[in-house]
This record gives sequence, C-alpha cells and structure tokens, in this order.
Amino acid sequence: MQTIIHHSLEHTFYSRDIPVLKYTIEFPTFLSTCSQTAAQTANAHYASVAKEKEQYCRTVLYPQAAEDARYIEDNIPPFHTYEFSIAYTVPLNYGCITSLYFDQYTFMGGAHGSTVRTSDTWNFSNGRQMQLGEFFQSDPHYADNIQNYIEQRITEHLRTEPGAFFEDYAALIRKTFKEENYYLTTDGLVLYFQEYDIAPYAAGRPQFLLPFGPG
Repeated sequence: MQTIIHHSLEHTFYSRDIPVLKYTIEFPTFLSTCSQTAAQTANAHYASVAKEKEQYCRTVLYPQAAEDARYIEDNIPPFHTYEFSIAYTVPLNYGCITSLYFDQYTFMGGAHGSTVRTSDTWNFSNGRQMQLGEFFQSDPHYADNIQNYIEQRITEHLRTEPGAFFEDYAALIRKTFKEENYYLTTDGLVLYFQEYDIAPYAAGRPQFLLPFGPG
C-alpha cells in the first residue's frame, strides 16, 4: 500500500507592482510497503517534472506576462494575471497499484484558459508505469474494441443531448485516441480525451468508463 504525501511549489511574479503570473504546482511523493525503491523511482520522477514546470514558468511564462503588462499604465484597466497550475487526483490507491491524473491549467488572457490532462498508473511492486495493453493481454484488438465501445456510448448519448459532440466524432475518436490517456478507479478503467478532441469546449474532457469484469 502507498502513503501519499502532498507537495506544492507556489509563487507570484510581479512587474511594476502588478501581479503578472501566479503558479501553483502540486505533486506527490510516496511511501510504499510494496517497494520503497519503486517509490523512490516515482518520487524522483514527479520532483523532476515539478522543477521542470517551475522553470517553464520562470523562463517562459513570466517574461511573456511581464511584456504583455508593460503597456498598461498604473494597471488600468487591471491586467489579467497569467495563471499556471497543476493539480492531481488519486482515483485508485490499492495494494501495490496507484493510479493518478494531473490537470495542467494555463491562462494567458483571452476568454478562458486551457487544461491538459495526463495520467500515470504505477505498479509499486516493480516501479513501472503500467501500459493500457497490460489490462487486455488476451485481446490483440483491444484498441479498436475500445474505440468502438466509446463510439457506441457517444451515439447513445447524442439521442438525449444532440450537439454534445462534434459531428465527425467517430473519425475524431480514432484520430485523437491515445493509449496513455487512461486511469483506474475502483469501478473500472477510464479513458479520456482532451479539450476539443471530440467535443466542444463546454464538454470539457470527455471520459468513458470501462467497468471491470463481464459487461
């Protein structure tokens, strides 16, 4: 079993007393009864990613935000502070398996920001991230079958909510499907898509549950 310890990196950058960029980068570290060596592998990975994202904020986003704020006299009208945040959720932590996803939100002015989701499923008995195909070892056509399943679910959904997905959703499923875009819950395996992949912005990140067991 894994014990999860929460960490965050936070800072607000100013230019001429104007808050131009605020970032919050959350990341976990693990203690594991399965293998502490495996936990150290995961911990080093997330610490490295957090530092990388922090460096991106300092060297890319901050200079851009400061440049955009340079022409606003006395902060009138108020400058819309850039935002960068990463938050994580752990939908499954059982035995030697921990599955979690990260939502990275970026706002750089405009009508709204954008969010990108990534996810990892760790096997703490060996320190490896599990691949989607490991759950379908008896099905060589699992990717096609999953895409067909998602298409069926969308077709059913559109009967009650027309327009919830793009008209060419069947082709877009196959174009934008990525095997790494999954995580585990106690109910099953969840496949997700990014904003605008198969549906309008209002739909967020569409996701589809494949229940464990028959059916």
